[in-house]
Amino acid sequence: MSAILHSISENADEQELTDGFHLVIDALKLNGVETIYGVPGIPITDFGRMAQAAGIRVISFRHEQNAGNAAAIAGYLTKKPGICLTVSAPGFLNGLTALANATTNCFPMILISGSSEREIVDLQQGDYEEMDQLAIAKPLCKAAFRVLHAADIGIAVARAIRAAVSGRPGGVYLDLPAKLFSQTMDAKAGEKSLVKVIDAAPAQIPAPSAVKRALDVLKSAKRPLIIFGKGAAYAQADDEIRALVEKSGIPFLQMSMAKGLLPDTHPQSAGAARSTVLKDSDVVMLVGARLNWLLSHGKGKTWGDAPKKFIQIDIEPKEMDSNVEIVAPLVGDIGSCVSALLEGIDSKWPAPPADWISTVNAKRDENIAKMAPRLLKNSSPMDFHGALGALRTVIKERPDAILVNEGANTLDLARGIIDMYQPRKRLDVGTWGVMGIGMGFAVAAAIETGKPVLAVEGDSAFGFSGMEVETICRYNLPVCIVIFNNNGIYRGTDVNPLGGDVATTVFVANARYDKMMEAFGGVGVNVTTPDELKRAVDTAMDSGRPTLINAVIDPAAGTESGRIGNLNPQSVVRKK
Repeated sequence: MSAILHSISENADEQELTDGFHLVIDALKLNGVETIYGVPGIPITDFGRMAQAAGIRVISFRHEQNAGNAAAIAGYLTKKPGICLTVSAPGFLNGLTALANATTNCFPMILISGSSEREIVDLQQGDYEEMDQLAIAKPLCKAAFRVLHAADIGIAVARAIRAAVSGRPGGVYLDLPAKLFSQTMDAKAGEKSLVKVIDAAPAQIPAPSAVKRALDVLKSAKRPLIIFGKGAAYAQADDEIRALVEKSGIPFLQMSMAKGLLPDTHPQSAGAARSTVLKDSDVVMLVGARLNWLLSHGKGKTWGDAPKKFIQIDIEPKEMDSNVEIVAPLVGDIGSCVSALLEGIDSKWPAPPADWISTVNAKRDENIAKMAPRLLKNSSPMDFHGALGALRTVIKERPDAILVNEGANTLDLARGIIDMYQPRKRLDVGTWGVMGIGMGFAVAAAIETGKPVLAVEGDSAFGFSGMEVETICRYNLPVCIVIFNNNGIYRGTDVNPLGGDVATTVFVANARYDKMMEAFGGVGVNVTTPDELKRAVDTAMDSGRPTLINAVIDPAAGTESGRIGNLNPQSVVRKK
C-alpha cells in the first residue's frame, strides 16, 4: 500500500501512519482510476506530484475548464468517471463550467477541488481564495460531497463514483479542504476505510408490460422512425442496436454524437432525409435521445402536421412527457431495453410499408446528389462545403480516427457532410452547444483511446481553448487540428456602421494560427484549397505529430449561427 508514511515509537510498538494525500490516491487507484486531468496549484500541487509518483497519469492543462472538458469526455468514452483536479475558488469556478456541461450532457465526471478551511469560510474571515464551493456546486451537478476527516475519504470517493455513473450519468463535485490532506491516521485503519465500488451502474431492466406496449405501438406504425441520441452511443450496446435496426427494417436517424452507431452510409440511414422523416413519420422511437431544442422539442413545423406517437427509451423516468406525450415510455438502461425489444421482433415482424421506405430513400438519394458537386469544389479561398468535402474523404479513408468538432458553420455543416462509420468517433458540443470543448476533448480522446484525433474547429471556437496546443505538444499527442479561418464569427466581413472599432464579430484579418503550433514545437501548415487541405491532413495523420492546419476560408462564406440562426432574437428597425 502506497499510503504508508512513516513509523513512530509508542509503548515500544511501531505504528505506521498514512495521510489524506495518500488515502485519496489509494481510493482512486483501488477503483481503477488511471488518469487525472487538471491544473496544479495551491492546495493540490503536491497531490498531483504524489499521484504521478504512485502511477496515475496526471495531465496538466493551461486552464481548468479545458481539463474539466477532458475529464468529461473521458467519462463518455470509457463509462468510468473522468477525474478533474483543480485549485480552490477561481480554479474551481473554471472547472465548474465543464462540470455543469457534463451533467447536462450526461457524461460521468468527478471534479475534485481543494478548498479553504470550513471554520474560516463559515465566519467569512477572509481566507486565501475563500469560497463556499460546495454550496455553489450543488445546483449544477448530480451530487456534491465535502470530506472533513481522513477516515471518510474512502466512502466519499466511492459515493462520488457511484453517483457519477449510476442511473443517468453526470457530474459530481468532491470538496477537499486543504487541512484534510495533511491529516494522519493509522495506516491499517486507513486501508480498511477504502471502498472498492461494486456494480456502480447496475442494469435497470424494463417492465415486461412496457416492452409489450412499445412493440405494439411500433408494429402499428405506417411510417416508423428510430432516433438515436448520444445516450445510445454511451451505452456501448452496439451489436444489439444494429440488430434492432436491421431486424425491424425501420429507417433511423442519428443525432450528431450518435453518428457511427451504424455507418451513415447504411441503407436504412435517413440522415440525408432528416427533414422528411421528422415531418412525415407517424411513430418515432427515441433511443437515448431527448426531445430538447436539438429536436425542436418534438413539436412545431419541424415535425409537420401528421399526428405523432412517441416511444422513448431512457433510464430517467422524469424524462418522459417532458415536451410531448410519450405513449410508450420504456424505462431502463439502453442495453437491457433494446435486448428486450429484440426478443419481440421475430420472423413474423411486419416490414415497414414499401411506400414509406421508397419515399425516404428517394429523398435521401436526391439530397446526396444535390450536395455532391458542392463538396468537390476546389476553390481558393475555400468555402465550407469544399473544405468539409475534403475532410469527409479523410474520415472515410480513416474510419478509426476520432473527429472532434465545434464552431458555428464549421459544426453545423460538418454534422451533415462528414459521414461516420464507427460508434463514439464523433465528439462535439452536445446538448448545450457550448464552445470551447475542442482541445480538452481532443487531448482526452487521444489519451483514452490511443487513436489519432482530427479536431475541426471554427476560428472563434478555437479561441476558447487554443492555448492547449502547448499541452498537445508537451504530451506529443497524435492530434491534427484544422482551423476554418474566415476572419471572424460566422463571417469576417461585418462592418461597424459608425466606423472606429471593427465589428463585434470580426477578428484580425488573415491570422496565421499555424504559427502557434510551431511556437511549441509542433507542425504548422497554411492551406488555401481543399486539395492542399486533404494532403496536409493525411500527412499529419500518418506522422502522428501534433499538427495545426490553418485552412483559409472565404470571409464571406459563413451564415449567421448556421442552422440555428432563428435562436438569435431579431430587433426592429427604429425610425428617427
